[in-house]
Amino acid sequence: MSHAIRILGLTSVLTVVMMGGMSAPAMSAGSGPADGYDLHVQAPHLMANGEIGGPFHHFCKGISDTIFQCLLFETTEANAPLVAVEYFVAKKASRTLPLIQWHRYFHDHQEEINTGRLFILDVDDENKKKEIAEAAGKTDGVIYHLWQKGQAFPDGTVTFPQSIGVQFPQPN
Repeated sequence: MSHAIRILGLTSVLTVVMMGGMSAPAMSAGSGPADGYDLHVQAPHLMANGEIGGPFHHFCKGISDTIFQCLLFETTEANAPLVAVEYFVAKKASRTLPLIQWHRYFHDHQEEINTGRLFILDVDDENKKKEIAEAAGKTDGVIYHLWQKGQAFPDGTVTFPQSIGVQFPQPN
């Protein structure tokens, strides 16, 4: 009987140790994919229902020579929910899409910059701001809005807002 109690006790201790190890937060000595979102841009969007939303705070970083990605929030509070993701795609790539697909989901960042509604924040150097704007102007944007306004939580609905002032082609 005491042998069975010792085995049960040892099994319990091992189980607790293993479970504790499995539930411990992952610790990384290096950087991770969430590091580097330090370019802060602010812009409103034309929402899927036709209303103007935002302005949204975009926290962005480049991940390749073709793609720049941004995490979008309605505020800069530490606990602000992630509401959308926007990809800045080099025009040489995005403009290979079928025209109907491009017009449905993408917008030209140069056109958006020209409206004066896009602001580069947290950068004091005007030359650096100009450099960032020139680089962004060579991209098209696609926005995946994940958390719709007024919802308590994201329910799986995804909409594709546009830049305010985007020009939709009209049939002749």
